Amino acid sequence: MQTENLIPKHVPIAYSTRGGHVENVFYGSIAVVDRAGSLIASVGDVHAPIFTRSALKPLQALPLVANPRFAEYGLTPKEIALLCSSHNGEPIHAETAERLLAKVGLTDAALQCGNHVPYWYKTNDVAPEPGKRWSSLFHNCSGKHSGMLLQAKLLSAATETYLEPESPVQLAIRDAVAYACGEPDPKAMVWGTDGCSAPNFAVSLTALAHAFAWLSRPEDDTRYGSAPRQLFDAMAAHPEMVSGEGRNDLALAKAGRGDWANKVGADGVQTLASRSRGIGIAAKVSDGNPKALMLAFCSVLEQMDMLDDTARGELKSWMDVPIKSVRGIEVGRFEPYVQVKRQ
Repeated sequence: MQTENLIPKHVPIAYSTRGGHVENVFYGSIAVVDRAGSLIASVGDVHAPIFTRSALKPLQALPLVANPRFAEYGLTPKEIALLCSSHNGEPIHAETAERLLAKVGLTDAALQCGNHVPYWYKTNDVAPEPGKRWSSLFHNCSGKHSGMLLQAKLLSAATETYLEPESPVQLAIRDAVAYACGEPDPKAMVWGTDGCSAPNFAVSLTALAHAFAWLSRPEDDTRYGSAPRQLFDAMAAHPEMVSGEGRNDLALAKAGRGDWANKVGADGVQTLASRSRGIGIAAKVSDGNPKALMLAFCSVLEQMDMLDDTARGELKSWMDVPIKSVRGIEVGRFEPYVQVKRQ
């Protein structure tokens, strides 16, 4: 199989040093797009399809929130934010997911995302309690899966098969993703299975950035009504529900002070929408390195004149990244190597 046309033409966006010498180079691409879909700045290959992973979650929640009967559930903004989350598995996250399921008479047994140790432990460098086990409510995707089950109930679809690609739930999500990303044929989108067993789609960084710019619109959409605005508002107002203590999405949202809604995705994807600027940003680091991703992403924010002193303070630990030995001695650094090209 020839791969020349399958491999994205990423460029260096960050590097790490050891002893003052470059040790590793991290490749990636970044797109900045306005609400009209115009590419206004870029780095690398922004047209090759990349899997969106958890950055897709606001779009996966879109058909639920746009459903005419969605208001019957009476979800609060915090609960809507959890629909879009890759959360830490903190008690508030698990309790909120449990509450969402209870609205339709379901329990964690209906979740098909699986189980893992809550992200909070690794993020905050705390060892899990020996022998402790957690239910699927603590899975980082339990909010998304709970939303899919809520949608299944509204569509009178089987909850047992809500993850099947041909389920009415997933078909509605596929159509919403295509619409928001400006993809003309939903059936033609590349798709695969995410780590939580849900279908996931690959689109270009330009398309993904456009979708996030679209989410930031203050006015209703002709097809999805107020749903994009509700999702943006919930994410911007409650980033602690979208991620959690010590996470980069929480730091970015705090830096945006209510103007940004942002979402990370596994294996090196990061997105952000700014309502005041009317833009979306989507980034991918090819090897999935989260430190290189955030370092390059913050550099782009700086180059786009989106950071002031307060925002830099919120993002300091993501922009100033030393490499230390086990004894705590600084032995190197991560450095940005990204130059935004204005269109």
